[in-house]
Amino acid sequence: MLVASNRGPVSYALDKETGELTARRGGGGLVSGLSAIGPDAGALWVCSALGDGDREAVRRGVGEDGVRMLDIDADVHADAYNGIANSVLWFVHHLLYQTPLEPVFDAEFRRQWVSYEAYNRAFAEALADEAAEGASVIVQDYHLTLVPGMLRELRPDLRIGHFSHTPWAPVDYFRMLPDDIAEQVLRGMLGADRLGFLTRRWADAFTACADALVGGLGSTRVGVHGLGADADFLRARSHQADVGERMAALRGQIGEGRKAIVRVDRTELSKNIVRGMLAYRQLLEDRPSWRERVVHVAFAYPSRQDLAVYRDYTAEVQRLADEINSQYGTPGWTPVVLHVKDDFARSLAAYRLADVALVNPIRDGMNLVAKEVPVVSDEGCVLVLSREAGAHEELGEDAITVNPYDVIATARALHEALTMPVDERAEHTKRLAAAATALPPAQWFLDQLHALEETPTTGP
Repeated sequence: MLVASNRGPVSYALDKETGELTARRGGGGLVSGLSAIGPDAGALWVCSALGDGDREAVRRGVGEDGVRMLDIDADVHADAYNGIANSVLWFVHHLLYQTPLEPVFDAEFRRQWVSYEAYNRAFAEALADEAAEGASVIVQDYHLTLVPGMLRELRPDLRIGHFSHTPWAPVDYFRMLPDDIAEQVLRGMLGADRLGFLTRRWADAFTACADALVGGLGSTRVGVHGLGADADFLRARSHQADVGERMAALRGQIGEGRKAIVRVDRTELSKNIVRGMLAYRQLLEDRPSWRERVVHVAFAYPSRQDLAVYRDYTAEVQRLADEINSQYGTPGWTPVVLHVKDDFARSLAAYRLADVALVNPIRDGMNLVAKEVPVVSDEGCVLVLSREAGAHEELGEDAITVNPYDVIATARALHEALTMPVDERAEHTKRLAAAATALPPAQWFLDQLHALEETPTTGP
């Protein structure tokens, strides 16, 4: 069995003075899943070299058993990853374009698309080269939408699956792509025997696109696997000493007796951090009684800072936090506590002490923060959740649902959350935690693998 993804289970750092390579293990659902099938299963993970350390490791022949890292030309990778995957496909599936001005599918786009094709072909050829007769291959995400179709041509004997971790765009939005590109993406995906999505909504959107643009799914099956939180890991990790230290520091920043509205996100455009802060400001404006009684603890960890639009968004988050603190802050109260340096222990500390968790994405494939907070919360936490998060499909009944664009309604939801009685809050948190952990990462992966193995193959 083989897995293919842009990012692998290990990365390498190169010390430029000594030339020493240091390996760092990754985490996440795929790592858990592969470990769950055991070391004797003959599994192989095909991934891309992402930096100088990774490329040097490939050149030196340094690697780990069960991992094949591809040294794809750095310029080709940059075009495919930043130019197409993150600046086109991500934007389409998350509905992020300012359509009066963008997208513009010009000669530069076509040049980058050739790199995206080459990047996908490198994966398909590596998988074809490595796979035993009749092996199962699970391809991951929007970076590799063309791989199933390419691999099907090279190795019709294989069982091929693809899993999408993002939403899927509705038909009218997906059709913004040039007609031939939209068809190429769909036919690439439909080279798989089975396609997996995080929610029924995203699966249905893909099916609608296939019906409208290429005449349907053909023999490809579609399934839903809602990735859950890893309860055992989170509960154990959240009670280690470094988390306790960060809880003490955060309590000092919040202040005695105050409530905490917590958000933990990357500064990803779809996460809607700016409107979340605007809603918090609206709460302070509309309900002055909350001033000096609540703090917005916002962790906005940098993401994709090599793209100008992301740098600008990160700067706007910082500017707005400063503006709110300047407008409402007092000598003893900082309304917004903003942290931009990634710190997992501090995130877990915030989960534990949050009174309210604000998860308000414009659009999100799942959003694991919404699932993780209830699992580790000490006193129970009210979840204010966007209806556009995939997690809403499973958690909506026990969350306060918001329209992510409606700042005034989100401010009202924050007030409702802050005033929820303790026993009601605890009961909702208990049910949220149960729903959030229904399909932990290892089982999520194994369910996909078993479903693929039971799917009739489209090969001969």
